[in-house]
Amino acid sequence: MMPDRAPRLSANNVTVRRGSRAIVGGATLTLNAGELTVLAGPNGAGKTTLARAMAGLIPCSGAITFDGTALATIPSRSRARALAYLPQGHEFHWPMSVEHIVALGREPHADPFSQASATDRAAIAHAMESTSVADMADRIVTTLSGGERARVALARALATEAAVLIADEPIASLDERHQLIVMELLREIAHGGAAVLAIIHDLTLAMRFADRVVLINRGRIVANDAPRQALTAERIAEIFGISVHRVDTPDGPLLIPSRPL
Repeated sequence: MMPDRAPRLSANNVTVRRGSRAIVGGATLTLNAGELTVLAGPNGAGKTTLARAMAGLIPCSGAITFDGTALATIPSRSRARALAYLPQGHEFHWPMSVEHIVALGREPHADPFSQASATDRAAIAHAMESTSVADMADRIVTTLSGGERARVALARALATEAAVLIADEPIASLDERHQLIVMELLREIAHGGAAVLAIIHDLTLAMRFADRVVLINRGRIVANDAPRQALTAERIAEIFGISVHRVDTPDGPLLIPSRPL
């Protein structure tokens, strides 16, 4: 049974400026519980900037609220329990074990004077199993491949068990099999009750897995709808400058790029 899609994290008329230039202009977007929202757009459209603003990581005008409360007024520790942010890049600079890295996702819940609780250990184990990194728990993260590091970074975010997960390009550098695994996992987390926002470039995966697709172009949201309604051939041509063919398959629709426009 799908959970109620109650609003969790909302951006209202959010603008982010760099000098005199608006990188994001007047964006309004609500992330609902039980829903996987994919944010897509061409390079430089403002996807990461909007995601970081909604996570409270960069200043902006407008309003960002979590469960109706201004995000900026929520104590940092409470905010870290409520909202997990997975940045793009997956850089690790310290030679720590994979399990230790994933355990960092429990820091917002931790009692600094006590060892990890059974709840913490269960959350860490589940996050590692879900992202297929349990078998490398003792490996040093700086020795891993880019795709392996990406899965470790996602496991750390999942271990927080936050009500909202914002993931910036979570399938970048992953092979095709792990791209599908991660998209299935993000959808499962959302349908389990979390509000999930994922920035991805693969429009076929957006069409197949998202409950809602938000398209941003030149800093402005230009579509916010169910995948089939958001990702029309006409809109893809206008925003991405490509022609696509849509093919329906038993596993869902495929968008096949045919030529640049």
